[in-house]
Amino acid sequence: MPARPAIVTRPFTEFSTASPSLLIVDDSAVARAVMTRTIEQSGRFAVAAAVPHAHAALRFLQDARVDGILLDIEMPGIDGLSALPDLIVAGGEARVLVVSSSADEGGANTIQALALGAADTLVKPGAGALAGRFARQLQDKLDRLFAPEERIASEPGTGAVASPSDFDIVGIGASTGGIHALGLLLRAIPPSFRLPILVTQHLPASFMPYFAAQVAVLAGRPCDVATDHMRIRPGRVIVAPGEAHMRCVTSGDGAAIRLTSEPSRSGCMPSADPMFESMAAVYGARALGVVLSGMGRDGSEGAKHLAASGAGIYVQDKESSVIWGMPGAVAADGIASAILPPDEIGRIIALRKRPA
Repeated sequence: MPARPAIVTRPFTEFSTASPSLLIVDDSAVARAVMTRTIEQSGRFAVAAAVPHAHAALRFLQDARVDGILLDIEMPGIDGLSALPDLIVAGGEARVLVVSSSADEGGANTIQALALGAADTLVKPGAGALAGRFARQLQDKLDRLFAPEERIASEPGTGAVASPSDFDIVGIGASTGGIHALGLLLRAIPPSFRLPILVTQHLPASFMPYFAAQVAVLAGRPCDVATDHMRIRPGRVIVAPGEAHMRCVTSGDGAAIRLTSEPSRSGCMPSADPMFESMAAVYGARALGVVLSGMGRDGSEGAKHLAASGAGIYVQDKESSVIWGMPGAVAADGIASAILPPDEIGRIIALRKRPA
């Protein structure tokens, strides 16, 4: 019987409690060694273990807890994507960064990893290029994923926001961790729900065709990447393109999309702020805004316009968010109608009252 591959571990007592601990899961010994060295040289993170496959990672997580998991996709035995749901459960609150040569920009593996719950992805180059630029990219990804979150103590708005029980459109803003949350939300909405849904998800333009196809499957309804002057129609989802903001405008007896590219206050492209602001202008109190997991404050300024118009705003709760930046900023402003997990938000949206 062949010997089990060694699991490289270090005692947790060596680490500062301020340093997030990481588990590396990669079948390449060279990649494990380079990533371990890169992470430890940063002085900001600690490698708790470096293991060669998913089974070893699951065994390790039976007795240990880490803050983050760096996961390869192409590995012997169970591949990274197949193992991802189990690793998320076993890892508890650990954030998963998929680091793989097959996590190319706009590729199916990338979107699938994010939809399954990965916090972010990073393309891993060949063994000869694992230092230099890749090392800097890895450190930057980890710094972003584990940046200290602003302490937010607030309650949902009370009385200032109209009850979001009757609305004509849903707008959703999301970023890091948002694709998985969006999937949970959309699965909770039955195909019989006929209102249009707009989605601004922070992704590069090259991701959008596959992202729209993935959303269509999750939502059980057609999904289009927004184009200028596209009509907003019942029973469809429209996602913002990666290179423009998506705004609503009145058009004849209905509404349409206009694409703009001006700088946003959040610095995001696309930004949820223009979408929410224009929804407030066109639909007023008959709009519903949703803010899911994401870094920063994008969506908070637009949410203020929604609240001022009497529209409802739901935000994802901290416990289920990969990063509670965007939803937390809206919660801190006291304008959220409710703070809930994304599947519960979806179920409440599905209860929307139909006109008599």
